[in-house]
Amino acid sequence: MLVAAALCPCPPLLVPEVAAGAAPELDALRAACLDAIGVLAAARPDRLVVLGPTDEAGRGRYPQGTPGSFRGFGADLEVPLGPAETAPDRELPPSLSVGAWLLSRTDWDDAPVEGLGVPRSLPRGRCLELGRETAAAAPRVALLVMGDGSACRTVKAPGYFDERAEAFDAELARALGDADIAALAALDEEPAAALQVSGRACWQVLAGAAEDAGRSGRLLREEAPYGVGYFVAAWS
Repeated sequence: MLVAAALCPCPPLLVPEVAAGAAPELDALRAACLDAIGVLAAARPDRLVVLGPTDEAGRGRYPQGTPGSFRGFGADLEVPLGPAETAPDRELPPSLSVGAWLLSRTDWDDAPVEGLGVPRSLPRGRCLELGRETAAAAPRVALLVMGDGSACRTVKAPGYFDERAEAFDAELARALGDADIAALAALDEEPAAALQVSGRACWQVLAGAAEDAGRSGRLLREEAPYGVGYFVAAWS
């Protein structure tokens, strides 16, 4: 059963060693992420699952201790997923590496941790099914859900400017903050893909996990400093 969820963005720039001189620009976003993870600890979960958007090659489960690296982003930094008990050969994809870094900032040891790479293109129905399976895996499951909104908010954004992006993100922020699982489950895959919304599939996994859980939500932070929608929310 799902007992809590923290929703955080997953740009590698969230890691100060990657952002370098631009790191202070995301200080408030980092602080909000840590506040959201505090909600997970307060829920006393039996298991924490970190969901992160990936390509097909990164799909699947990652055991506790799997390393994540930021060397591909210019920082000589490696961080394990939760307390390092094993050293699997497989490496975390970038989104889960950011999640592992956030957990490391809280010294997470409240419950065993597992990573789950969710392909960005995973169809809605399979996302909801995967969420139900994840929530049923333990009596008290918490989710750390990584994902970004539209990458088309400005002409300098990764996806260039799309006039639909701001309205899409505004409704997304409302749904995430209100824990509106019907709205998240109904997210249209085609517009989300066109607007380069990396979190769509992960949020729909969350919607599936939350179907039978009483929940309330709170939006802790919303910004788009680089033309990409970043949201932080906590569900409990």
